[in-house]
Amino acid sequence: MLTFIILAIDIIVLFMIVPFVITRIWGWGVHTEGGAVKEIAFTFDDGPDPCYTPELLDLLHEHDVKATFFVLGKKAEQYPDIIERMHREGHQIGIHNYAHTPNWIYSPWTNRRKQVDRTADIVERITGKRPIFYRPPWGLLNLGDLFLIRKTYRIVLWSVMVGDWKASVSAEQLKHALLKKIKPGSIIVLHDSGDTPWADEEAPLNMITGLEEVLKEIPRRGLKGLRVDELLNKEASRIGEARSRVNHHGQINL
Repeated sequence: MLTFIILAIDIIVLFMIVPFVITRIWGWGVHTEGGAVKEIAFTFDDGPDPCYTPELLDLLHEHDVKATFFVLGKKAEQYPDIIERMHREGHQIGIHNYAHTPNWIYSPWTNRRKQVDRTADIVERITGKRPIFYRPPWGLLNLGDLFLIRKTYRIVLWSVMVGDWKASVSAEQLKHALLKKIKPGSIIVLHDSGDTPWADEEAPLNMITGLEEVLKEIPRRGLKGLRVDELLNKEASRIGEARSRVNHHGQINL
């Protein structure tokens, strides 16, 4: 019995805890922020929501901000018109599993086939474009995900989180928290739906209200909101420019 308990603990540590440390603490194999100088990325999880997502899209359009939506495949099937609108208005659509369930409870093959690929298929049928950016629910990956999912998809987490899934966090609190934490290269995670576990149904209303004030302030700070793929391309471009300044003799061309 003791041997069985020890083996179970070892499996839990290897399958769950190790990837948590690797990704959430060390940041290996995932993107948590970009290296852009003047850009940031707003991302929204758990939608599309028939009430809040259209209102959020109106707000982003008003401020000329492109964002990334990590959508649930089940909801994308229910609300294809919202997915179409996201795509038509130039936002990036990423994957947030078919259902909002943690990857820890499934094998990596099940996660890949029934959650990630399934959602990618749904989005591709609606928009004609297959998403390749992925954010697991709660940012939780199992060990197999790091090898199986990363073969095809780019895993994106975040650098700024403000607890916007709780209705007890007011719009004013959200605004102040966001403006305090946002810096160049930040990837901000927010939620445009409140019907997932441990979220409050009315919470997105406070998020949208607080975000409106943030979007007014961001340009004054010289920052621009981009899609995640654009933000990471900016980072790659900066790295390429820096490397191009170094000649074959290891000297910097000024």
